[in-house]
Amino acid sequence: MSEFLANKPEGYRVAVVGATGAVGETMLEILEEREFPVAEIVPLASSRSAGSKITFHERDVVVQDLETFNPEGIDIALFSAGGSTSLQHAPRFAEAGCYVIDNSSAWRMHDDVALVVPEVNPQALAMAHENRIIANPNCSTIQMVVALKPLHDVAPIERVVVSTYQAVSGAGRKAMDELAHQTRYLLCGETCDAEVFPARIAFNVIPQIDVFMDDGYTKEERKMMDETRKIMGADLAVTATTVRVPVFYGHSESVNVSFAAPMTAARAREVLAEAPGVCVVDDPASEDYPLASEAAGTDPVWVGRIRDDDTCINSLHLWIVADNVRKGAALNAVQIAELLL
Repeated sequence: MSEFLANKPEGYRVAVVGATGAVGETMLEILEEREFPVAEIVPLASSRSAGSKITFHERDVVVQDLETFNPEGIDIALFSAGGSTSLQHAPRFAEAGCYVIDNSSAWRMHDDVALVVPEVNPQALAMAHENRIIANPNCSTIQMVVALKPLHDVAPIERVVVSTYQAVSGAGRKAMDELAHQTRYLLCGETCDAEVFPARIAFNVIPQIDVFMDDGYTKEERKMMDETRKIMGADLAVTATTVRVPVFYGHSESVNVSFAAPMTAARAREVLAEAPGVCVVDDPASEDYPLASEAAGTDPVWVGRIRDDDTCINSLHLWIVADNVRKGAALNAVQIAELLL
């Protein structure tokens, strides 16, 4: 991969757009944890949050207004402020010579924009030499392809059927507040209304994430299907059902995979045990398997319940779990930034 950013021993000027949001805060934490070479951190947000402070490397830094900020001199900008904000401001930053890593869905399916998961398709980053905008995939897509790519390299995957069980943090802070409030009200015998979600989320399961499309799939399901094909290959058949569950952090997925060549559960365990970014937890005898509660706050993609599908030749079932805010958003973005160096 050819060089993107010139070596700067003193470090780089890094902007975090949406720095006061849940993902933005986690981006800042991960930049610190991974000792990313930051010479100057520039937190940006809307005018409502401008003037507040974030802490980076034990120093208070004032949040600046994105609308009025001049991006000249910024090397890398991590965006996590929504699609409309990215469509408006990412080109402005890119034109100023900055590499933009965008966490929204705004740029993912543009033909000239790289959609990157570092463990899966780092070569796609070459597209960023032209327009300097790089898209971070959907959180549920990221964790699935990290687990599928090593298997695909051994035996080509023909078809994927995935059902997700997605945490409320994927819908933001207001969604987490709604789950907390509804849970408290219901445990106290009181009634509660749904505002963020289409139905009550506490003590419930909602088989809808985002709006419905004309074909009956939701927009979230369509994202997973289209993004997986863009990342792993257009000829891959993918179908998805995405479901919201009353969990704060950690997306879980039940994935059925069909291969073009022989692949057994035993072989899959061997391959995944050596795969970058993957941890296998799969011991039915001791009832050991990945849990969202244990994946929360961690970086790997956890895989378990690996078993042969006896109803279909060369097919497996997998259970895939990851922290949707870390690997599903902030960590993947920082890993992309690391590739730029």
